[in-house]
Amino acid sequence: MDYKILDNGRIHSKGYAMLGKDAKFTPFEFSRHAIGDNDILIKILYAGICHSDVHTAKSEWGATIYPCVPGHEIAGEVIAVGKNVTKFKVGDYAGVGCMVNSCGECEACKRSQEQFCENGKTIYTYNSKDIFHNNEITYGGYSNNIVVSEKFAVCVPKDAPLEKVAPLLCAGITTYSPLKFSKIKEGSLVAIAGFGGLGMMAVKYAIKMGAKVSVFARNENKKSDALAMGVSSFYTSTDKDAVKERFDLIISTIPTPYDPSVYLDLLKFGGELAIVGLPPVEHKIGIQINTLIHKAGKRVYGSLIGGIAETQEMLDFSLKNKIYPETELITPQEIDKAYENLTSGKAKFRYVIDMTKE
Repeated sequence: MDYKILDNGRIHSKGYAMLGKDAKFTPFEFSRHAIGDNDILIKILYAGICHSDVHTAKSEWGATIYPCVPGHEIAGEVIAVGKNVTKFKVGDYAGVGCMVNSCGECEACKRSQEQFCENGKTIYTYNSKDIFHNNEITYGGYSNNIVVSEKFAVCVPKDAPLEKVAPLLCAGITTYSPLKFSKIKEGSLVAIAGFGGLGMMAVKYAIKMGAKVSVFARNENKKSDALAMGVSSFYTSTDKDAVKERFDLIISTIPTPYDPSVYLDLLKFGGELAIVGLPPVEHKIGIQINTLIHKAGKRVYGSLIGGIAETQEMLDFSLKNKIYPETELITPQEIDKAYENLTSGKAKFRYVIDMTKE
């Protein structure tokens, strides 16, 4: 047996936690709720590091509940199943993204938009009070296992590259979802603002969907990478006189303070600006009402990950078309260094923790 059941039926777990916003990661032992009739137990093999993890671990999106075990890009092997489970069997591969439960009853949940649960019962993979399990705090993927409802796990083929699948469960769905929402197709003009981990995935998906894609970046450091991926134009300025295209969709992945209204002039009539990047909470971004009125005929919307059904669709699409993030495998002992590189802009690839090296 690859897991330990405690006397109270809970599952013994080991992970890496932040004990405070200025702390370093440290080994941490805890327990997860018992395997319910509709639950599966996943042995975590790989856990991606998302910039959201950094913001949360450092209390940059509000007060974090410590100890905090981040990680919502999880891929591993099913090692136990509840008696009513039909979606998985022991030995299957499975993935878990940003949420692990919701009410299942509201209109949003019925449409598999669980991230927008209208009853406020979306349970996130970490740093969330699990109202379905006595309000215990959820712990994420920087750990050796996770117990989750089969409804909130996605199916992963046995021949899939698990270390590249893990980051898709946040970075992939976060960028795939607005492209689908805005009905991007062959010939659409799409621009991606910000060319980090999210931006690179957005470019790959948009190109595969047939769009002509441009990139807006702070500097030309990654210009050659973008052009090699098939980007048609690379801009370091948003001056409307310098930008020759007018876009059907601009996706902003920018995680730092900026003025989103500068992108409205770069949209076609009827064009859309989708915002997926989320700066630290103390930084406010916004668009003046008079700007929106004078730019009428264009739409601005926010997009938050995607529902479970769409996440499975994204994963299937990614595997079929071999769309993966550029990844760098690290050990759990290298998490602090990875965080340092992410916050200083030194990270070129998506860090993925090999949890078998614990």
